[in-house]
Amino acid sequence: MFNIILFEPEIPPNTGNIIRLCVNTGAKLHLIKPLGFNLDEKQVRRAGLDYLDIANIIVHENYQACISSLKGNRLFAVSTKASKYYHDAKYRPGDVFIFGPETRGLPNDILTSTDNYMNVRIPMAKDNRSMNLSNSVAVILYEAWRQNSFNGGD
Repeated sequence: MFNIILFEPEIPPNTGNIIRLCVNTGAKLHLIKPLGFNLDEKQVRRAGLDYLDIANIIVHENYQACISSLKGNRLFAVSTKASKYYHDAKYRPGDVFIFGPETRGLPNDILTSTDNYMNVRIPMAKDNRSMNLSNSVAVILYEAWRQNSFNGGD
């Protein structure tokens, strides 16, 4: 139903948690290289439990290859630098959400790309830098799914 992109993810347990989240929400996970780990690493498997074997994961060589594979879908870049809040957008099936690496976020060229339908942010307490990546993905994905009546869920 929805697509999650992790641009150059760095921390294995975050990706493992996101794998479980995607399986449990019916989302497809796209990983853009370079990855800061191997998908077979113990930390990824521990966080992802047995979901890694049933997850819908596509690994892309680069950003452009990933975006090209998702042409026709709306792209939402999620960043602390965005001015619009995630809950103000109206999501629909097929929407794509891209998240940056844990230590640096999305690069400016992606944030300013004409591929983006909208850049969105998650509100946080003042003077804080960012939330954990897997928590951020959960907040956005569940809002999008909620807006679509949890279609495909029970």
